[in-house]
Amino acid sequence: MELGKENRKKNGIVESYIYRKFAQRFTQMSSGLDYCLIHDKSNFKLDRFLDIFWNEPGLRRSIDKVYEIVVFSLFSALIEALDVSIEVRANPSKMKILKEFEDFSKRIMQLSTNQTTLTRKAILNRVGVTNAADRGLDMWANFGLAIQIKHLSLTEDLAESMVSSISSDRIVVVCKDAEEKVIVSLLNQIGWKSKIQSVVTESHLIDWYEKALRGKFALSIGDKVLYLLAEEIKTEFPVTNSAEFNEFYNQRGYNQISDAFWFDEMP
Repeated sequence: MELGKENRKKNGIVESYIYRKFAQRFTQMSSGLDYCLIHDKSNFKLDRFLDIFWNEPGLRRSIDKVYEIVVFSLFSALIEALDVSIEVRANPSKMKILKEFEDFSKRIMQLSTNQTTLTRKAILNRVGVTNAADRGLDMWANFGLAIQIKHLSLTEDLAESMVSSISSDRIVVVCKDAEEKVIVSLLNQIGWKSKIQSVVTESHLIDWYEKALRGKFALSIGDKVLYLLAEEIKTEFPVTNSAEFNEFYNQRGYNQISDAFWFDEMP
């Protein structure tokens, strides 16, 4: 009520304040995208890229999504470079069942009595926005792999929620180096270590990025990794593309509003 009065009294001062905060967020997030765009496979450093988000309080809250993007971009590029494919095959001894449920098998598995084998390229998918508790599935592959990103400390309750919410028995956990032993120990304690296929640490990611960008096969892999990285940032954080926002902001005249009480502490 009072804010509404203040906003009307000062020609949109509250709106201007809110949108300036958005603009501040835009600028911060754009720094991560800018790093991808101004660097190429000869000088991109994953640890420096991650430091942009770790060292900026306004960006630190997004580090979980950044880790997802980093993992997805690398893994997707490598799966594509390896030309991995998967095959679905019906057991020849089960042809009578296949014939009985052929309508089902055609619709669901694209298999029939005339086509008992299906070959597809292996792909990795990001599930999308995770919930506030940072639990659940982050990525899944069509060859049975589930990937969970953990950049924060893992508690027993969170570990239980994470593993029980994923039906796959081939889970890859990605975490910071310092958390690896804690995570493995905790999963062993609660009896779920058997579901974890492997634990990937930040050191692994840095090493693999180094190989992808400047290793023997950098010409065929490096540009793809950085392209995916930039595109995923744009998709996950539309605020990094601020041209439309700036046009809207200026057209509404918010850039012309000034007030010592509201904006004296704005950067």
